Amino acid sequence: MQDLLLMQILKQYNPNTEEERDYKYKMLQLFESKKEVAFTRQNIQAHFTASAWIIDSISRNILLLHHKKLNKWLQPGGHADGEIDLEQVSRKEAFEETGLKNLALAKHGIFDIDIHEIPEFKGVPQHYHYDVRFAYFCNHEEKTKINSESNSFQWIEIGKVKDLTNEPSIIRMVNKTRTLLNEL
Repeated sequence: MQDLLLMQILKQYNPNTEEERDYKYKMLQLFESKKEVAFTRQNIQAHFTASAWIIDSISRNILLLHHKKLNKWLQPGGHADGEIDLEQVSRKEAFEETGLKNLALAKHGIFDIDIHEIPEFKGVPQHYHYDVRFAYFCNHEEKTKINSESNSFQWIEIGKVKDLTNEPSIIRMVNKTRTLLNEL
């Protein structure tokens, strides 16, 4: 039943760019060909992950983490590890990586999708993450804590995100966030 729900929300997702249209097509293909195995690391070549794009709508800040393994500023997220409800995975990862509990969906359904290469690390071969992203509102004054996967994290004003990273998918989410905040 949950697998049908994922298919439904992926099919309903309306990509903003040609790149995202391609990602959506590839995600649907992976799901249709691998079913539940696509949500596990057993599918070595590619598997689903989920992440949380956390926004403070009042201060217009975004929470970014400096990921140890990838040495990049990114949003919280991680492996599905067999869980098909990717929105739940994104909440779990956000809590594990930031300690934030009070997350309210900023937008019903998927906020963004991305497919990115993960380099070989400690015997795990190079592979692809099929990342499904959900946007949440949260107060930046809520108590946070860092975990061992990050060097640092910080709330950054939306207009200054480019000072930390030029990752195309992060910049794409910044642009989507501006639109979302303007609609409030």
